[in-house]
Amino acid sequence: MASQISRRTLLGAAVCLRAAHASPPPPPRLKVSIFSKHLNFLAGDDLAAAAGRIGFDGVDLTVRKGGHVEPERVRQDLPPLVATIRRHGLEVPMITTDIADAQTPHAEEILQTMQDLGIPDYRWLGFRYDPARPYPAQLDEMKRRIAPLAALNSRHRACAMYHTHSGRNLVGASIWDLYILLKDFDPKAVGVNYDVAHATVEGGLGGWIDSYRIATPYIRGLAVKDFAWGKDPKGEWQPLWAPLGQGMVRFPEFFAMVKGSGFSGPVQMHFEYSMPEAREEVYAAMKRDLGQLRGYLEKAGL
Repeated sequence: MASQISRRTLLGAAVCLRAAHASPPPPPRLKVSIFSKHLNFLAGDDLAAAAGRIGFDGVDLTVRKGGHVEPERVRQDLPPLVATIRRHGLEVPMITTDIADAQTPHAEEILQTMQDLGIPDYRWLGFRYDPARPYPAQLDEMKRRIAPLAALNSRHRACAMYHTHSGRNLVGASIWDLYILLKDFDPKAVGVNYDVAHATVEGGLGGWIDSYRIATPYIRGLAVKDFAWGKDPKGEWQPLWAPLGQGMVRFPEFFAMVKGSGFSGPVQMHFEYSMPEAREEVYAAMKRDLGQLRGYLEKAGL
């Protein structure tokens, strides 16, 4: 009996030892959604079916004027559309809105509907600078506008993600100003939707690296597209949108940074370059870009 107990004890100890030294399960891979603006010609089941057939994990729904859901009809139209998308096996990890601050019409209805549906994140409308006025004073004014929105978000357990664009007089183009605006607020209430292409337009060599690092505590979502500098019909240099991997964005380096930062939020694909007219060709182009993105993510361990 003593020898049997001893064997059992040793066996149990060996199992425990193996479990203690077993490799932890790999983190879940990042899921990729399509920005529904690019499928605005589809609705309901057709929208969900197309997104799934292309290979996306989810849909970033437009809940804004002219989008898939009009803001004034959010209570009636968003729940059935989300149910349809989920029935197709896809997620709705976020929505894109025209909410600028807590006073935006229908803001609380949108947030309440999001909370009811378990959607945690939304893109919020950006700010612009008045070039004729000192920037520090304008940033102080913006902070006072953000405070009630952050409080409203906290009440509804939602996060407003500020999408980073490039261009003149746009708050957030440099991204450092977003850090100044957001650093005193809860990142669970207000954060950043980091668009790596726009960040590269504004900081082609190293600026996009610095802006990602300074914004990391607030980065809640990632938007993905590509571009290259070229001349427009007037002969002026402009950022020209391109298929993924055919532009200037350094995706391998970028996603290595993303991996190191521990990011786990929603990833959205945007298709701003000129698309073919035939729908099946549009879907094929999206599928090709999505495959390119999956390759980058896999190489980075994401």
